[in-house]
Amino acid sequence: MGLMNKLFDGNEEKDIFEDNGKQFEDQYYESSKDLKADDINGKDGSKMILLEPRAFSEAQQITDQLKRRNTVVINLKRVTSEQAKRIIDFASGSTYALKGKIEKIGSGIFLCTPNNINIQGKISSDKDDNDTYDNDDIEIDI
Repeated sequence: MGLMNKLFDGNEEKDIFEDNGKQFEDQYYESSKDLKADDINGKDGSKMILLEPRAFSEAQQITDQLKRRNTVVINLKRVTSEQAKRIIDFASGSTYALKGKIEKIGSGIFLCTPNNINIQGKISSDKDDNDTYDNDDIEIDI
């Protein structure tokens, strides 16, 4: 057997391009066996992550969490309007590429979910109803 055949065995090339029976969209997600034990919460390994970015450079964290099949709530109240638009554009593209969903759930607050999470219900916007109240003064003591 020649040196090239030993180095480049045909089986190795086959393994690289073979999808091993997985669906195409699943290759974008990290499998649960790739995650550390502390990353797993609950039976199916999914978490809800609350992010409050202060700069566009933190937008990649959204995609990283979606790849781990975690739900992400983004609060954009700490960034400028221009940065918020860029973050939502990035999150929308990532969510779309991973076949997930993104929903606006409040003023400057968005919900990004991977494709294994179903969203039920709809949050109405302040513009939809005149009978809305400002309840920003409600606090939760933990």
